[in-house]
Amino acid sequence: MVMQSSRYALVAYVNDPVAEFIKQIRQELHPDLPHLAAHVTVLPPRVLAGGEIAAMASVTDICRQVEPFEMSLGEVETFIPVTPTVFIRVVNAYRVRELHDQLRAAKPLGLNEDWPYLPHLTIIKMSTEAHAQEAYRLARHRWAEYGASRYIHVRELTFVREQEDHSWVDVGAVPLTGVASQRPL
Repeated sequence: MVMQSSRYALVAYVNDPVAEFIKQIRQELHPDLPHLAAHVTVLPPRVLAGGEIAAMASVTDICRQVEPFEMSLGEVETFIPVTPTVFIRVVNAYRVRELHDQLRAAKPLGLNEDWPYLPHLTIIKMSTEAHAQEAYRLARHRWAEYGASRYIHVRELTFVREQEDHSWVDVGAVPLTGVASQRPL
């Protein structure tokens, strides 16, 4: 059931080796906390200006014009004191920023966002600043030891809806195809 004034977001799920790192560190930091799959948020949560169907159609139209791309991961950071969240910054993020800006400009998705867009991969959101500081120290140490690829491949975006219990469910996945930019030979 869709709740009145549901919030929606658009994410790029991470299936690369770093997803396992995120899963393990979340389990270590807060084993009782349910987590979304590892992802980079492309459009932060928002109430739609139009309906879900119109928003999905808009996302699909835009994604047809975008070719799959890579993002590289930088260092572990935190949003303290604004929020007790620990994350890995996406560096060389111009492609995801362009995509964010295109999507945000689409009428059913448009919104003046509360914060400047900062591409990142959330590790964990803690209940207090003190717990977030501890998580930050541990995550920095673990990330420094991480030896696998620090690249994320973005091939599709997933439109998600917030439920009444504040969990998120997938509404639909949309592939990045770059079809509009391909010319016949």
